[in-house]
Amino acid sequence: MDIQVAVLCDAAADYNGKLNFLGAFDTIFTTQLPAIHPQCSIALRMSFSRVEEGPHKVKLNFVDEDGKLVMPSIDIPVEVAVPEDTIFVSRNFIVNIQQLKFDKPGLYSIDISMDGRQEGSIPLLVKQMPAPPEGRQPAAS
Repeated sequence: MDIQVAVLCDAAADYNGKLNFLGAFDTIFTTQLPAIHPQCSIALRMSFSRVEEGPHKVKLNFVDEDGKLVMPSIDIPVEVAVPEDTIFVSRNFIVNIQQLKFDKPGLYSIDISMDGRQEGSIPLLVKQMPAPPEGRQPAAS
């Protein structure tokens, strides 16, 4: 198994086996905590070889820097079957997340495992910024 793409983004879609994602990011800026991120997606593209045929379980754990779950774990059952006319198969996985809550600033990660073995991780930094002074609007760029 090889992770070809693992990204946190604004939106993702699978169109006929092609993984499309929009707005990949690794940092969220907020002026207040807890912070609620309204919507995001986890986009994964993994390839499997013939020796990996059969049932597998991909698991995603979204955790803070202490290893505490930010949301329930996501289990994705995968049945790998490689067609006879090729030597590998790629699969896309998209998880849409609504109203993701961050209680504190710091480093978060989405840990990716298959069959109980960690295979990769997507980092996310949550930074708290000071609020603009009353009556002042941030400068437009």
